Amino acid sequence: MSRVTVRRRTLRVTTGGSAPRADTLAVEEPLELRVDGRSLTVTMRTPGSDVDLAHGFLLSENIIGSREDIVTARYCAGTDAEGRNTYNVLDIQLRTPTPIRPRAFLTTGACGLCGKTALDEVRTRTRFPLPPDGPVIAAETLAALPDELRSRQGVFDATGGLHAAGLFTSDGTALAVREDIGRHNAVDKVIGWAVRENLIPAPDVILMVSGRASFELAQKAVMAGIPILTAVSAPSSLAVDLAAETGLTLAGFLRGNTMNIYTGDHRITVNDPIPAKSTPG
Repeated sequence: MSRVTVRRRTLRVTTGGSAPRADTLAVEEPLELRVDGRSLTVTMRTPGSDVDLAHGFLLSENIIGSREDIVTARYCAGTDAEGRNTYNVLDIQLRTPTPIRPRAFLTTGACGLCGKTALDEVRTRTRFPLPPDGPVIAAETLAALPDELRSRQGVFDATGGLHAAGLFTSDGTALAVREDIGRHNAVDKVIGWAVRENLIPAPDVILMVSGRASFELAQKAVMAGIPILTAVSAPSSLAVDLAAETGLTLAGFLRGNTMNIYTGDHRITVNDPIPAKSTPG
């Protein structure tokens, strides 16, 4: 299955005039997740790494705690007008059947939960409390992660339309990078990869995201036992509140040689100033 990008006709307008041309777009399609044959949720995503996405989502929702909790994850009935499998329905069989009541998942931005309720829910449900100290990462290494992430965004290069998430070690080594039309899906995909690799909880790993750090992304880091979340853009107020409550290190606005550390600065060593990045030419 390879439906990550498609070509569409567009009219390109510039100061020199207009002309028709083909443009490459990121694919967005629904993925229905079924657990033990019953529909659980539908998410809009970019096809690819769907099994990782399912593992990451189920871990974030505290439905599983490890890869051993899932017996199978396979595509099932879902066809287009020509009868071809759309690969848009994924059925997960749990090792131990778990009653799952329909509910508004915490990972949905419109879940309707108030701030205190959301914080209490995450704090009481997480299986993997964050370590009080490590890992420790140099601010200089942290500042280099956006470029490391960007260098692995192949589909973004073609479309300009995807978010990315990556897992890194404290020395800046990339473990996994995934792209998706939805930033929460990209995070689910890298966390799901870690679940399948038996790396959860991940007390020595840094999660880097290409956009902003919302509450749901901070929640996913906490639920996976990842102690450091960094973002190219800003965090939300509730993400900072959750980070403070749970001991998560949260850094935002990683741009060039600057950043804002909102919580958990004991995990980041700062040598003033961070060396400026050299510019080509």
